[in-house]
Amino acid sequence: MGIFERFLTLWVGAGIVAGVALGLLFPGLFAALAGFEVAHVNLVVAVLIWLMIYPMMIQIEFSAIRDVGRKPRGLMLTLVINWLIKPFSMALLGWLFFRVLFADLVDPQTAGEYIAGMILLGVAPCTAMVFVWSQLTKGDPNYTLVQVSVNDLIMVVAFAPLTALLLGVSDVEVPWGTLLLSVVLYVVLPLIAGYLTRKQLSRKGPQAVTELVSTLKPWSIGGLILTVVILFALQANAIVERPFDILLIAIPLILQTYGIFALGYWAARKMKLEHNIAAPACMIGTSNFFELAVAVAISLFGLHSGAALATVVGVLVEVPVMLTLVAFANRTRHWF
Repeated sequence: MGIFERFLTLWVGAGIVAGVALGLLFPGLFAALAGFEVAHVNLVVAVLIWLMIYPMMIQIEFSAIRDVGRKPRGLMLTLVINWLIKPFSMALLGWLFFRVLFADLVDPQTAGEYIAGMILLGVAPCTAMVFVWSQLTKGDPNYTLVQVSVNDLIMVVAFAPLTALLLGVSDVEVPWGTLLLSVVLYVVLPLIAGYLTRKQLSRKGPQAVTELVSTLKPWSIGGLILTVVILFALQANAIVERPFDILLIAIPLILQTYGIFALGYWAARKMKLEHNIAAPACMIGTSNFFELAVAVAISLFGLHSGAALATVVGVLVEVPVMLTLVAFANRTRHWF
């Protein structure tokens, strides 16, 4: 392991601190960065995430994708967790914490908005960052691509009705621009680039692909750290001004993340899945498509609403928490 991978948690922690500090010191700079948006997708963050995903896309052996159908259990595990368990467990945790346990700490209207934001996170399975988590756990890149693609197809038809059901509203407007642009930026374009790169390198032999991936790996980790810096800088004021509310929201979100992962990992062991399929399957079910969740929260409840804040807290807690799960998955590889 290189120095970037070995001390990844340290670099991310430093990125969090640096992001908050820079956001407070140079609010104008990050306000300008925030302005580079199309359909609520920040293009600067999109480029950095693309940089993270691209090395994994190079590793995809397209001729092997057809073999995924011979191992359907990993895909089924992901689909059950994402669409039959996670949205409902998130709604239940939101109700439990903000209607019961934290009822005296937050006014009812704000509590309702926090629950709505949590639900939006629960209904939006991860599209982009899961490629990073899969790469860090040595997941099967071909299988991960198929899992993400199937989830994206289901999300197109299931996101709106499931959101309407759990929020209790009938006029949910899905920001199709955000959904489609994110899929293009985070899946389609990196996939095409990876395919063309692999095709070109294959003429020089398989070792050329391995060498390029190794060369790009520090850049991929650097993209992750810069993404953390920017995300925390953009939310620096909210972190400083409303630390108590952020803590309250983070508690059920963290419990949900660890709980869903534990359920998926336990099921993967019982199903006797291979680790390079089990780990990414659980990561997909655990992490969230935060761009979509934030966009819907803003369109339904407003930019400064509690729902929007809750989706942003989901962004803030995801990277540190997911890194702990990556470490756990790597240390328990021998279980599979």
